[in-house]
Amino acid sequence: MDSNHYLSRRRLLQGTAALAVGTGAASLLAACGGGGGGGSSSNATLNLADLGVGDPGDWSKFESEYDWKVNLVAIGNAPAQVVNVLQSGGTGKYHVMDCVGGMQKPLVQNDLIRPLDTDRLPNWGKNEFISSYFPEGDAGFAFIGYEDKFYGYPTVLQGDSFAYVEDETGPLDSYGALFDPQWRGQVALEDNFTTAGQKAALYLKSSGQAEIGDPANMTTDEITTVVDFLVDLKKAGQFRAIWTSFDQAVSLLTDKEVKVIDCWEPIAIAAQAKGVKAVYAEPQEGWLLWAYVAYLVNNPASKDATEDAAYELMDFMGSGWYGATITLKQGYLTNPEALTYAEAHSDEFTADDVAKIKDISERVKKKFEQGGTWQNRWPDNVEAYQTEWARFTAS
Repeated sequence: MDSNHYLSRRRLLQGTAALAVGTGAASLLAACGGGGGGGSSSNATLNLADLGVGDPGDWSKFESEYDWKVNLVAIGNAPAQVVNVLQSGGTGKYHVMDCVGGMQKPLVQNDLIRPLDTDRLPNWGKNEFISSYFPEGDAGFAFIGYEDKFYGYPTVLQGDSFAYVEDETGPLDSYGALFDPQWRGQVALEDNFTTAGQKAALYLKSSGQAEIGDPANMTTDEITTVVDFLVDLKKAGQFRAIWTSFDQAVSLLTDKEVKVIDCWEPIAIAAQAKGVKAVYAEPQEGWLLWAYVAYLVNNPASKDATEDAAYELMDFMGSGWYGATITLKQGYLTNPEALTYAEAHSDEFTADDVAKIKDISERVKKKFEQGGTWQNRWPDNVEAYQTEWARFTAS
């Protein structure tokens, strides 16, 4: 795996994302005519870099209220790609970037994003999830903060584990199922160290098979131990596939190629919709926790009115309507106002919609209560992670 693919993650619009990254600044410039922006007007546009899953499909509520258009450009989510998009001219074109958080260290050190003034975000103070899941001093803070400052506005929260075909395997509740010889040749892993690798580390630590201090931020020796374990299993034929895209993972389940798969919950949901009895496991070792966050891009061409609009867009992404829409569309926890808004607006959300939003929200909140390990987007020994994971994929 090369460095640009490192930690590749939940690109539901993978083809569009790859195109956006590959064409870079030129395509974005052509699509939106530059990125500075002046005073608010019906022709003013905010450029939002997003994975695609943060797109509600209709920005008219924001656009009519604030008189700014939103131009969403899908990007890749691998950490190196996120940094490269901004370093290769993106700071002069984007105003807000919404991606999996925990990227503050390289973004701040390269002067690519600005710290947030939370007083300019009215919904920040209403969002109890921020104080509950991202408090300073806890692991979650690393997803939104850096050196005692806030840089990311959390827009989506989720916890990952693995899926299994219950009528083939019976109930499973441990990451050990991914490595159990009983399912040899019927298991798939994601090509991503901070999903498959961290889950393997969680399992090895919890089962006492390896001494690992922090599965989310391992030493070089610990990383080697985890990869040695995976390489041995791969050579023994444990893994049917190392998947790289959402569609591929769904097909592995629907085509009955695998019975156990390291994956994101929307993959299991997609397989269920196609008639597969895929169950998303509640692992005894804990969940792999993560969050999307919105970053304020350090766009040197932005004038005061443009920055004001960027703050308004981020705050809109913390609103009840946006949260309810994204929860319903993507199956993620968003913000505390989402359910309240849906319940109060029967003209926009049906009773079935409200029930789904409530069920999804309660289910994801339970994951955070149960705990686990936060995905680490930029571990201390990032080069060792890259080198060792490449050794696994090449084995």
